[in-house]
Amino acid sequence: MKISVILGHPYEKSFNHAIAATVVDVLKSAGHEVLFHDLYVEDFDPVIRGEELVADRSEDVLVRTHCAQIREVDGIVVIHPNWWGQPPAVLKGWVDRVLRENVAYRFPEDDDGSGLPIGMLKAKKALVFNTSNTPEERENTVFGDPLERIWKDCVFDFCGVSGFHRRMFRTITGSSLERRQVWLAEVRDMVCEHFPQNG
Repeated sequence: MKISVILGHPYEKSFNHAIAATVVDVLKSAGHEVLFHDLYVEDFDPVIRGEELVADRSEDVLVRTHCAQIREVDGIVVIHPNWWGQPPAVLKGWVDRVLRENVAYRFPEDDDGSGLPIGMLKAKKALVFNTSNTPEERENTVFGDPLERIWKDCVFDFCGVSGFHRRMFRTITGSSLERRQVWLAEVRDMVCEHFPQNG
């Protein structure tokens, strides 16, 4: 299988980077082709400008590369922290510019864009790994776990990816090395479960 792995975290020593390295290692060990993108290292521009918004495609070479790849992958893994109940701006911009109409979804010919979209992504499985410093009870009762709604309903379901699974690791601040090793073992198990040995 061909799997796209998207990382959105600016600090190279973060636990998000450790998650990403684990994901890539497990996928490669299972014989999958991995298309890994560290959006900060790539200097991905998250800003969609007016001319691109109304055009059929972007003139940005990196955006076009991402669009071409996301069309052909069999699975998607996204890794990012919980910032204000949302992905970091670079990752939100990736969604805006890459998961665009006629790449990730389309509308019926007689639809003005207000109806139900038709998902176009080939990928039918997506994993999202998040980190947070908000305790689970507060996240659920006060904020309503917005990242679950964003990724499951607003992004992947919209684009036709029905097999969605997400894991939030918390709280990161003050977590021990031992606790993080346990979490990375969970990452390995989830990746192996949803993207088993190729062939």
